[in-house]
Amino acid sequence: MSVHDLISPIIGARTTPAPDTGTGVLDPGPGHVDPGPGHVDPGPGLVDPGPGLVAPGASRPQPARPDGDAAGPEHAVDVAAEARVLVAGLLARPGGETSASVYETGRLVSLAPWLTGHHERLAYLVAAQRPGGGWGPHADYILVPTLSATEALLSELGRGPRDPEVAAAAGRGLHALFRWSRKFGATALPDLPAIELIAASLVAAINRHLRRITEAPLDGLRTWVGTPPLPLPRGADDLRLVTVRARLRSGAPLPDKLLHALEVADDAAFQAPGISPTAAGTVGASPAATAAWLGDLGALEPAHPAVRHLRKATEAHGGPVPCAVPITAFERGWVLSWLARAGVTLTVPAELTASLAAGLGPGGVPAGPGLPADADTTSVALYALALLGAPREPDSLLAYRSGTHFCTWPGEQGLSPTVNAHVLDAFGQYTAARPDARPAYGEAMEQVASRLREWQRADGSWSDRWHASPYYATFSCGLALAGFGGPDSAEAVRRAVRWVRATQREDGSWGVWRGTVEETAYAMQVLLLAGEGHDRAAQEVARGYEYLLRSPWPGTRSGPGEPETRPAAGAGTWRASGDHPPMWHDKDLYLPAAIVRAAVLGALHLAQREMPTLRNPDVGARHHA
Repeated sequence: MSVHDLISPIIGARTTPAPDTGTGVLDPGPGHVDPGPGHVDPGPGLVDPGPGLVAPGASRPQPARPDGDAAGPEHAVDVAAEARVLVAGLLARPGGETSASVYETGRLVSLAPWLTGHHERLAYLVAAQRPGGGWGPHADYILVPTLSATEALLSELGRGPRDPEVAAAAGRGLHALFRWSRKFGATALPDLPAIELIAASLVAAINRHLRRITEAPLDGLRTWVGTPPLPLPRGADDLRLVTVRARLRSGAPLPDKLLHALEVADDAAFQAPGISPTAAGTVGASPAATAAWLGDLGALEPAHPAVRHLRKATEAHGGPVPCAVPITAFERGWVLSWLARAGVTLTVPAELTASLAAGLGPGGVPAGPGLPADADTTSVALYALALLGAPREPDSLLAYRSGTHFCTWPGEQGLSPTVNAHVLDAFGQYTAARPDARPAYGEAMEQVASRLREWQRADGSWSDRWHASPYYATFSCGLALAGFGGPDSAEAVRRAVRWVRATQREDGSWGVWRGTVEETAYAMQVLLLAGEGHDRAAQEVARGYEYLLRSPWPGTRSGPGEPETRPAAGAGTWRASGDHPPMWHDKDLYLPAAIVRAAVLGALHLAQREMPTLRNPDVGARHHA
């Protein structure tokens, strides 16, 4: 079966290509008008919704009421029931629920063509290509997935037989990369893990393909014969890449955090001395890193634990894979803490609480097996445990203290306001439960609160290195300061609330690229948990509530014992799309669907609790009267 046979029932006929737009490395094209300072991009840089998805602005099915009738925007969601389904899913899917990654899927096409689902991964890459030839959810984050997908398709063409759909997509990818290369020297790389190594590795691999095409031209790519090399983007570090590969070949250890991007080492990653998969079969909690370590051994030893892990990683999306799997502690900590902070009625299985507590070691908690412990996951796990009435001493966080702030992990380049906000949450909730511990953590809390106030932007928002949206950062920092920042933080919290109120969109949503349910949930929680007097933001909250009810949510899977096809009330397709763009930072942007659903449920619960009229069927009439 050809790639065309796989994708034609899904994507249908292609539309007329349009120029990529947005900021970052993309050329906005002729006739582009700069909207001016302060403009919030409504989303032209977003990827097409993709196969089977609802285009932004199109009509979409409403969730079903229990009696089977379609629910309009006025229908109140049973948040407690939805939360039960969500929490049950944490046990049913311990690896986590995240969107597929173009970057990671491209690496598997190159590194593991023997793995089940290879043709489906090729079809996914071809179908996900943007009209302008690139890949990725937004122009600011398009370089890495485009490098990966283009290199993957070129690798496939080098194996033969050659599919014309694959050749055409590879050619479009090359055109996009060379078009953007005119700006490589002036545009900084986005702040993503190991991007300086990933970009250098992929550019070198693409240039090897170009040399081979010159030596032995391929049908569909003959126009690339004699093409000069693709230049390195600004910030890509080929010298460090050489050092990493040399260390691996010598048997010297790598920093644990680099194992997540082991694929950059190319053939030096294969069975590298001192590196072995976890008991679950993963290297670095990354399908790409695992495939790089495994090499062609995977085709010879199908029962190898790493092969079993890779096969498992392909199941959720039918071939394509996420950037990180498993993310057990990360997903459980965020979901449980966000539901509990919002006051959602929960009966948490003892197994979930025990798993968070058991994961706490002297250095903290890793997001999942194969990853190093980090301050972010550790803080959120500790915060969740304290909220659930099982507080644990947060002294493991002190290992991440760096002067007056906390780092994500030792040796971090850069800093994260949201990590520090989560540290403040963890210390604050613990000392609220154990007041006698205040002397041990009070100074650190005051220092972190002071740094968070310093990092606040002039407009009242925050930004962060682990998420593309300022609404996530403002939600994290604003609520931490409101809860545990003391009187000195009151003005910073008020500024955050004013910024949120001022940036609501006409349709009731919030969003940096376009309105999304994820960012709307964050904004509503800032207003409802940090605002002074909820009546002051009643109109904004009511409009946001209506937006959440009439929009699809990310996630359609149910809890154990229920059909997989039964969508939760209010739920829609959860694949990353125009409605649900991936915004969380890893090697590629990703969407943690269960975590985002927890944010939405928290916002709906708070709105219903603080504004009881939102539970009534005539809320729309009352609001617009």
